[in-house]
Amino acid sequence: MNATDRTPADLLGSALAADPGRPLVTFYDDATGERVELSVATFANWVAKTANYLQGDLAAEPGDRLALLLPAHWQTAVWLLACASVGVVADVGGDPGAADLVVSGPDTLDAARACSGERVALAMRPLGGRFPQPPAGFADYAVEVPGQGDRFAPFVPVDPGAPALVVGGEELTGAGIVERALADAAAAGLPAVPRVLSGLAYDTWQGLSIGLYAPLAAGGSVVLCRHLEQLGDEALAARRDTEKVTFTAPRS
Repeated sequence: MNATDRTPADLLGSALAADPGRPLVTFYDDATGERVELSVATFANWVAKTANYLQGDLAAEPGDRLALLLPAHWQTAVWLLACASVGVVADVGGDPGAADLVVSGPDTLDAARACSGERVALAMRPLGGRFPQPPAGFADYAVEVPGQGDRFAPFVPVDPGAPALVVGGEELTGAGIVERALADAAAAGLPAVPRVLSGLAYDTWQGLSIGLYAPLAAGGSVVLCRHLEQLGDEALAARRDTEKVTFTAPRS
């Protein structure tokens, strides 16, 4: 990161300027066998497209609250950075009925319908595939986002001191996310340019920090594993070796 980085979006911008070709997020789903690897440039492109969709088509403004009903997944990481880019508050697992808009996976559509604002659904299929049949009352993310612009500029500069994230009932500003992520990286003893493997859920600050923000702040990358409990010790050791992991998050 650079000394001037004060929001998660700033961290991503610095990573893109430093080395766009290196891996940033590698995702495994051990229930399906899916593996997706996104370089800094590819991840930043998804973030830009999603932020353009959020700001343009969905008319989201800084301070709006987005209920994010998604599991630990590479697309969730994209939404978190897109919200940070626009200035929208990402309320992880938040109440859709109290939110301005909602982003839902396939398993939380019924709960998401409580939102009276814009509703977006993700099929969570391999390679970001669309729903075979779009759910009624929702826009299909995989249909709406690919055609969005590859570069993003906010209509209003994002205030680092404004609320940016709610998780586990705690509200953090953009600057607070960066500060805590750096502190977590130091406290965990992350090596220089860490390659972090995490199977933690995204419903706590610990899971978000070690599974996204701390590696990003430390100039590293994350191997994000969903359903890691289905992987045996031998297979986990092989993954660490194959992915050149330098730090493994505790399983719980």
